[in-house]
Amino acid sequence: MIGSLASGLATSNLWLNLFRGFQGIGGAAMMSLSLSIVTSSFPEKQRGLALGIWSSAVGLAVSIGPLIGGLLVDTLGWRSIFLINLPVGLLALILGTITIQDITKIKSGRLDFAGLFFSTLTIFSMVFALIQKETHSDYAWTNWKILTLLGIALVSLVLFILIERKVKEPMIQLSMFSSRSFVGANIAAFTLGAGLYGGFTYLSILLQSYMGYTAFETGLKLLLISVFTLVLGPITGIISGKIGNRWLIALALLIGMSGVLVINHLIKVPFKWNYLLPGFILLGISNALVNPPISNAAMSSVDEIHVGMASGVLNVFRQVGISFGVVMLGISVTNGYNDSLNKSLATITSLPTDIKNQLTGLLHKAGPFAGQQIFESAQAKAYSQIPIFSQVKEMVFGAYNQGMKHANLMIASLLLVGVLASLFLIRDKKEL
Repeated sequence: MIGSLASGLATSNLWLNLFRGFQGIGGAAMMSLSLSIVTSSFPEKQRGLALGIWSSAVGLAVSIGPLIGGLLVDTLGWRSIFLINLPVGLLALILGTITIQDITKIKSGRLDFAGLFFSTLTIFSMVFALIQKETHSDYAWTNWKILTLLGIALVSLVLFILIERKVKEPMIQLSMFSSRSFVGANIAAFTLGAGLYGGFTYLSILLQSYMGYTAFETGLKLLLISVFTLVLGPITGIISGKIGNRWLIALALLIGMSGVLVINHLIKVPFKWNYLLPGFILLGISNALVNPPISNAAMSSVDEIHVGMASGVLNVFRQVGISFGVVMLGISVTNGYNDSLNKSLATITSLPTDIKNQLTGLLHKAGPFAGQQIFESAQAKAYSQIPIFSQVKEMVFGAYNQGMKHANLMIASLLLVGVLASLFLIRDKKEL
């Protein structure tokens, strides 16, 4: 609530970013703590259903959040999307104080400052290195800046592991990773974040920048994916108790793979909503089925005293997966876009070389994510009288289509890794 209030009152981009970071700390804590509370509040036989309902609530928030945000921005301005959190947060605070009870009394311990510092440095350095690679297309992986950041991430990770093995009260009990099921659940969460959730970014760009939908209309289209969680979430918890976590996770990720491959097969220029609809339905079913058993597999594989810690680790793997996926898929889209665009432009022989080079430079500088805005710029309008201008527009749309196809294959590969991790690592208690 404090972060939301400060963000809503921010006077510059710098302060807004800082306050958003503070807000994110609270959001991350709420996700982990809410999951651990649900896990600790129910016996194992009822836990699957409880986690399914929890996933439905999260799915509802994810679904309606962008829609409400879009309406607030259009009517009241951007500050309102932060200030709206105050009454909602106050209500949640009151209800939480009344209804939530401590399940397990644990003695208060010391904060592991060294572990906190090096874990943060590890994640920050790794993600920042990936962002540098994505935003600088001329950087090779051997660029000294990227290698330096990745080196810092590696050294920080080693130091973090050494510290956690030595301190009396570590922020993460490394012994949890001796459980194959815990490792498998976290790998599945990472691939889910990197593949499925990371891919949503580029579906949104496709809908808005290339298909011409508004932000609100895009939110409505993506709502189709999230709405399945509301219906299937509680049912999923019951199913996981019947067939086991590992089989349900593998099935859900396979359905997600199928959805991505269906989109990859159907999508073509000119883009149409009908090409995306079947894949969106499969992605929605996958998203609804996968989260409860992943959470259940991770939570049930550790001692009850470590449930809160395990939920935090699971959330980190999922969120780092999203960051990894957004960047790596962005690189894949960009590479596919540039390769296709270069091949298409090479077939143009009716333009003078200097004009062709200028046009090529303009399109590459704009990049794959500008979409139709490329042709609305002042520079592009200067070329609008060229006879083949409409043909160039088709080339740009076709190039993004190829970039998306490259990314979709990467998404399918990531989800396949999650399937294999689930099948070969996760074990339900009845199998042990």
